[in-house]
Amino acid sequence: METSTTTPRIESADVLDADGFTPVRIKRVIRETSDAVSLVLDIPEPIRDQFRYAAGQFITIRARIDGAEHRRCYSMSSSPTVDPDLRITVKRDRDGLVSNWVNDTVSIGDELHVAPPEGRFVLTAGEHNIVTFAGGSGITPVFSLVQSALAATTRKARLFYANRNLDSVIFRESLATLVDTHSERVEVHHHLDDLDGVVSPQHIADFIANDSHAETDYYVCGPAPFMDTVERVLLDSGIPRQQVHLERFSVAAIPPPDPTEPVATEEVTIELDRRTITAPYRAGNTLLQTARLAGLKAPYSCETGSCGTCMAQVVEGNARMLNNDALDDDEIAEGWVVTCQALPTSRRVRVVYE
Repeated sequence: METSTTTPRIESADVLDADGFTPVRIKRVIRETSDAVSLVLDIPEPIRDQFRYAAGQFITIRARIDGAEHRRCYSMSSSPTVDPDLRITVKRDRDGLVSNWVNDTVSIGDELHVAPPEGRFVLTAGEHNIVTFAGGSGITPVFSLVQSALAATTRKARLFYANRNLDSVIFRESLATLVDTHSERVEVHHHLDDLDGVVSPQHIADFIANDSHAETDYYVCGPAPFMDTVERVLLDSGIPRQQVHLERFSVAAIPPPDPTEPVATEEVTIELDRRTITAPYRAGNTLLQTARLAGLKAPYSCETGSCGTCMAQVVEGNARMLNNDALDDDEIAEGWVVTCQALPTSRRVRVVYE
């Protein structure tokens, strides 16, 4: 079901605020399934350049619900090479405060505060074919990648898409249209749990059995157990890690303090926005959490270690990352960390933000 109307542009939205957000209107609302909705955003002309994006990237929404501010990242489901407008797709989650708010209350003409696109889950340079894996709402960036690859390159694309049942398949008709339009270059395999059982390593192994791994890039997005299964099979099959691209939606749990760490951290010094603050360290907190507790407005977005927004350089001491899908080996060797996933491991740590 689709609804649409014409709404006035926001004349004042020609700059981003201090936190990097700007108000935009919702231009269209598309009910994809009973628990997923797409929002087409009316990006004002003065900031269109700031909202240009690559397929696979996301924007951050800042929402105030019951008096509290929340930030959430949502991938573009539109393709920058196909669609004239930026579109995000949000699936309801049982414990998802913002996703449920979007599905239940947001309508045409409403105003959202959004930050410009970010993310490294994008097509690599060259002409490698792509094999993609999506579980549930993980289809949103994957759909953008597949559309863009087919429209702007000569690559072939294959998609393994897992859902509970047929009714929960987002973009079902659009995917069928892609197959009809690009029948020689695209393959879509629907895995339905109610018919095929939960996705197993064998399902994944069978899907990639005939790939030419050296000429293929792999993209994975979905629930954590699904992603873990796919990643393990891909790497066990000998696919180089640099050809496996991951986009995580869930925040990694912070483990309790590790008694095997040789030294307990006492204090963390943080340099940000021409300020230097030294704060006592609270065991179990990430460097990002430590910066917030010290009263600093440290940059962040996804909080899953995927986007790189919160990256900073450890120039003294050491830290370990719980998850990292943003930094390459050279950056890590230079001391860069994603602070949302970094725990200090030396008595004193000094962190410098760009």
